Amino acid sequence: MIHREKSIELLNRAVAEELTAVHQYMYFHFHCEDMGYDLLASLFHRTAIKEMQHVEQLAERILFLKGEVEMKWSAGVEKITDPDKMLLKSDDLENISIEHYNKWAKECATNEDAVSKKVFEDILADEEKHLDQFETEKDNLEKFSSSYLALQSIEHSKSIIAGKES
Repeated sequence: MIHREKSIELLNRAVAEELTAVHQYMYFHFHCEDMGYDLLASLFHRTAIKEMQHVEQLAERILFLKGEVEMKWSAGVEKITDPDKMLLKSDDLENISIEHYNKWAKECATNEDAVSKKVFEDILADEEKHLDQFETEKDNLEKFSSSYLALQSIEHSKSIIAGKES
């Protein structure tokens, strides 16, 4: 029973981290979309949806273990509207999750809960992909500076005009 309780605790901690990421990434999505940065907006939107799917995976495991899903997130949304700072914050969120999920997968293994361990490992693989995508965008901003964002904004404007003319 102690092993089950520890897994439920860790899974709920992960739910809080995922919900924090969902809220933060949706905030970034809204602002990038408003500024016409369609590529970044889309990245944040897709990532938020994937984080919601993680919450669902975690909740299913918690319920299987006969626990209660705690739908609390660990922090409020940081009001960041600069794309560089958005990507830095996203890197931080992903790195924290990667660190925690590695640790928590090992802890579940120690407690002989192989399925919860696998849940953490599967989500961990997604978090590493998210981190890679955010780092690629950071690299693009460094290489191409404001031109990278300007091109996204121009493409956004073109699509709006094309949509109105059709």
